[in-house]
Amino acid sequence: MPPGLIAGPAAWYGADLAKRRDWIVELGVEDVAELDRAIQSFAGSGLEMDRISPATFKLPNLAARLEHMLEEILHGRGFVLVRGFPVERYSFEQAAIGYLGFGSYLGSFRSQNAKGHLLGHVKDIGLDIKDSTTRYYQTNRQLDYHTDSCDIVGLICLKTAKQGGASRIVSSATLYNEIFKRRPDLLPQLFHPFPTDRRGEVPPGMLPWFDVPVFNWYGGELTTIYVGQYIRSAQDNYPAARRLTAAEREALAVFDELADAPELRLQMDFQPGDMQFLHNHQILHSRTDFVDWDEPARRRHLLRLWLAPRGGRALPPSFAARYGALTPGARGGIITKSTKLKIALEAE
Repeated sequence: MPPGLIAGPAAWYGADLAKRRDWIVELGVEDVAELDRAIQSFAGSGLEMDRISPATFKLPNLAARLEHMLEEILHGRGFVLVRGFPVERYSFEQAAIGYLGFGSYLGSFRSQNAKGHLLGHVKDIGLDIKDSTTRYYQTNRQLDYHTDSCDIVGLICLKTAKQGGASRIVSSATLYNEIFKRRPDLLPQLFHPFPTDRRGEVPPGMLPWFDVPVFNWYGGELTTIYVGQYIRSAQDNYPAARRLTAAEREALAVFDELADAPELRLQMDFQPGDMQFLHNHQILHSRTDFVDWDEPARRRHLLRLWLAPRGGRALPPSFAARYGALTPGARGGIITKSTKLKIALEAE
């Protein structure tokens, strides 16, 4: 465990950040023009979209700003919101090219599900969450605070809902500090390995769940991995998974309650074209319920990236059960026996 409270820019409070705008990066006219040139150049190259990289999507001036953003994500407050990308002027494919190209400067693309999607669709496609293979991002349901199975998760908003669907994030360092202050008796429980459901996406030779602590103190840094819904479903679905103690269940309940405390979390309402990038090891994210439009063409639609930067932090060995290799730049994502990597332009 850490020797005491965690200090630094990663330990922020949402109530403080809500009064500021320094976490929002505004794209200017020249930035957009450079992105537009790169989109048009790649679209005319004949290359498949999975070939997008800094070498094929050139941003000679924006590259330095992206490097600064990556530094902020990995070693600062852990997130940025980029505003001003004009998605409305592009076709869906052009917008996807622009987003993939932008994201490629932050890390390599990782598979987001057993189907091998390198470009994810966060959209209500009418699936039943009671189905053990359904993921919450495929519904209009509220998402509990969680991390994804990669170093950086990115979202771009193409269309907003009729009502709701706000993004909420919280610092795991701040969560650690608040539990340290309020319930120090429960804090050690969160450093125990918790069985976590893979939701049917099982790599070869692995169990249908993996065991990993919520909080990990490794290399002098607090690294967090958490999906409470899947910890609970592992308890419900797999009798062979370790049973949680009463103290562990209480610790998780306190963790969940504090994550959504108004003074801790930061809420942001996406505008079309907004791009959000989060460091999963220090930021948990959620979403409120939403009501969508009746017309299919207007319905809420976000695209998602899972990214592995070459300069990522050292991860504890326990992450190998979920991340596979632990080598920065080539880790994270979901790979099963049937996985085939691809860029999917339709929600599946």
